[in-house]
Amino acid sequence: MSFFKSLALNGILIAIVAHALIGISLVWDKVLLRRKGLQNLVSYVFWLGAISIFGVVLVFFGFHMPSLGIAALALAAGFCDLLASYFYYAALKAGQASEELAAMGGFTPVATVALSVPLLGVHLAGQFYGFALMTLGGFVMFFAEKLPLKKMLPPVIAAAVLFGLTDVLQKIAFNHAKFVSGYVFFTIGTFLGAISLLLRPSWRRQIFKNSEEAPPRSKVGYMLNRFTAGVGSFLAVYAVSRTAPSMVEAISGVRYVVIFFGAYAITRWRPRWFREDFTPRALAIKALGTALVIAGLILVGIHGGLLSGGPS
Repeated sequence: MSFFKSLALNGILIAIVAHALIGISLVWDKVLLRRKGLQNLVSYVFWLGAISIFGVVLVFFGFHMPSLGIAALALAAGFCDLLASYFYYAALKAGQASEELAAMGGFTPVATVALSVPLLGVHLAGQFYGFALMTLGGFVMFFAEKLPLKKMLPPVIAAAVLFGLTDVLQKIAFNHAKFVSGYVFFTIGTFLGAISLLLRPSWRRQIFKNSEEAPPRSKVGYMLNRFTAGVGSFLAVYAVSRTAPSMVEAISGVRYVVIFFGAYAITRWRPRWFREDFTPRALAIKALGTALVIAGLILVGIHGGLLSGGPS
């Protein structure tokens, strides 16, 4: 029993499961963003944030009111998360899922470390090499194809920095409040971010117009996919409460491995959903990136899966 309990509390294992689920949801997001009624990015992100309010049900599972400062940090983390998601889905919609999103696998851990060192005092200790391999794997998959860097780098870098800031703010909140308390305010912050999109009249019209035009099948697919993404996101946030945020982001390479195989399968067997370019060169380079991510995970596992820094 103690073995299973330790697995359930292991931040590295939780992060692996979380990013695998998020990877699956992102592949389906790519499909959904091509369907009528779901192509508008503002509307898509609004509903993503709006349904996050269901996270407040955790108030019945050990919620304790934190200090106003910590509550504000958690709220800010939720708002940053929604803003990061906007740029994230902008990159997903504009380009190839297996390449543009893989960029986040390289940039986000670096941004998270850059913010974690001064704000959290986190250092990688004996897990530097595992972290470096997983991050390198994300960059390798990113450069598997010749990409329009001027077009795609701005949303990718914006998303990476904002996700890094989200993780650091979450970790600070979790270090000073229980996980449930911090997570409730985090989801409220995401919800308030979604509501703020309604303040601009043109966006408000887009949101409700596109929601009405979406066929029932697409709406059901969207909600089921949001449930999958929600479980993955919840586990990712929980993983941040158990280990260093930089390591949780480094493990995001797992989601890009899932995206790569998912995009390849759809391109081969369901090309009407979407198609991506998989040349022999791209396959070889992405296979190398996948191997680096796996090697990094093994090294992290050997060193115990926990980084020095704030308390879990």
